[in-house]
Amino acid sequence: MPWKQMVFKRGTLMLNCQEIIRLVSESQERPLTLREKISLRTHVMMCSGCSNYEKNMASLRLTMRAFAKGTNEKNKHEPESRDKG
Repeated sequence: MPWKQMVFKRGTLMLNCQEIIRLVSESQERPLTLREKISLRTHVMMCSGCSNYEKNMASLRLTMRAFAKGTNEKNKHEPESRDKG
């Protein structure tokens, strides 16, 4: 990311919401650098919209993993139905 797109406040690196959304998505694909992690955590602590986005992305990822494995909440608590015939 070009440095001129980043906003500096009080000597720390602050990213805007669009950049945070990109980082949240990228964090699913690769490990973030320490600077990226700090910027992400700092922004999410102050921005309820980005905090909600991050939570929704985590929930979606868990749901898709369960779907890929062929499991869901209903299947966890009920025995498999088998055809008797």
